Amino acid sequence: MAGSIPAHINSIAIPIVENQTAEFGMSESVTENLIAKFNEENILRVTDEDQATSILRGTITKVTDAPYTFTKEEAVTEYRFTVHMKVEWYDVREDKVLIKKNFSGWGAYGLSGDISSDGIDNDNDGLIDGDDNNEYGDPREFATTAAVTKIAEDVLNEIMTSW
Repeated sequence: MAGSIPAHINSIAIPIVENQTAEFGMSESVTENLIAKFNEENILRVTDEDQATSILRGTITKVTDAPYTFTKEEAVTEYRFTVHMKVEWYDVREDKVLIKKNFSGWGAYGLSGDISSDGIDNDNDGLIDGDDNNEYGDPREFATTAAVTKIAEDVLNEIMTSW
């Protein structure tokens, strides 16, 4: 698939993502996840902006943290943390935007305080609790990580499949 990216694009810069929300630490978390995903897949070399043949710019436009599921007595059993982000992939040599698209990702968490036994598929991977080896830690923090990881995966997939 990497062969379908324009031949002159062999690197990507990922400057710190802009955060237009009040959610602390989102810029760093999303940027780190994007860089990690690109390094992991090794499709484009991640480099500084002044050396890159393409630039990926992102803006977090909205974060929601809202009740998602309820009991029949209308008590909240699950929250969904969702991150919305605007992304633009820019071709430096051709001086044009290759992709401009909105993405969103989410993670779920309950009120129990222990995501390893809350009965929720916290990262939407089809696995729950004991069957999911990465469900541990602070519930809301895990949901945040799941949301930004999903965005990073979707952005990478969009770049790979758009060309």
